[in-house]
Amino acid sequence: MGGEGWFVMKLLVTGGAGFIGCNFIRYWLKNYPKDKIVNLDKLTYAGHLSSTLDFKDNKNYRFIKASITNTRLVDRIMRDVDIVIHFAAESHVDRSIIGPTLFIKTNILGTQVLLDAALKNKIKRFHYIGTDEVFGSLQLGSDKKFDEETNYDPRSPYSASKAAADHLVRAYFHTYGLPITITNCSNNYGPFQDPEKFIPRMITNLIDGMDLPIYGDGLSVRDWLYVEDHVRAIESVIMGGRLGETYLIGGMTRDISNLDVARKLASIFGKKNSVIKFVKDRAGHDRRYAVDWSKIKNELGFRPRYDFDVWLEKTVDWYRENEWWWRSLKSRAENLYRKTNQY
Repeated sequence: MGGEGWFVMKLLVTGGAGFIGCNFIRYWLKNYPKDKIVNLDKLTYAGHLSSTLDFKDNKNYRFIKASITNTRLVDRIMRDVDIVIHFAAESHVDRSIIGPTLFIKTNILGTQVLLDAALKNKIKRFHYIGTDEVFGSLQLGSDKKFDEETNYDPRSPYSASKAAADHLVRAYFHTYGLPITITNCSNNYGPFQDPEKFIPRMITNLIDGMDLPIYGDGLSVRDWLYVEDHVRAIESVIMGGRLGETYLIGGMTRDISNLDVARKLASIFGKKNSVIKFVKDRAGHDRRYAVDWSKIKNELGFRPRYDFDVWLEKTVDWYRENEWWWRSLKSRAENLYRKTNQY
């Protein structure tokens, strides 16, 4: 869009040092160079200042280290903000199984704090970043997909907390008239994703000559969305999405299993499939996700730009070339899986 015809705005981005948040800020500062962005991030395990180094000195960018549960600070920050894009969340299913309390506090109570401040300060749009995991699990081999009418059926403390936040955001629209939009996205991949997550864990394991641990039989299916495609979809909704509406964002039109992804990665590294090792399945592991993203395509003209095979290789290249970013995070990621006896 390049910023033409777009009047200058001030955005509050929560969780902007996280994977998707930092990619959103990077994209927005490039395409809307006159807009101002405040990044509010607590810098938990999922937030890294190293992900913001290339834009930290931008004159239109400001970072604030704080929790979204800090009521007074959130209210003060939001006094001259036009748009809120709410990424901040505890987001790792395995961590939510070990300790669900933090997920409830951040994802539900933190969202309420932001909603109250947005209402008080008459925010022009509050955009909430949700997940397709709130819909539960689909059967393997079926052609059914999640859409905006699918009933919620969360299966983990993480997805349950995100489902509750979805409902809160929607309630503030219906009860108070807060101008909101929601997007529920599929699994993202791309630069600056923590090596705790599936694809970067597999990539960094291969770089280090380690095996690829796969839960259960490896046949669980995910819909993979390249992170910049996700950012472009959010842009489309902010620009033209109908208030009060939810839009699902997916990146694929065919099913691909976790085992298929591991095999693709092994092939990129010139490794045999024998590097893939099956480990104990995760508790409450959803079997299949698939997203019908026809609503955002038909209403806003959005469609994924990046082919999975091509951009999986590009993502591998990024991790090979940016060991400085992930190396210090790798041992912590592996310790998490040792703690759950899932290697």
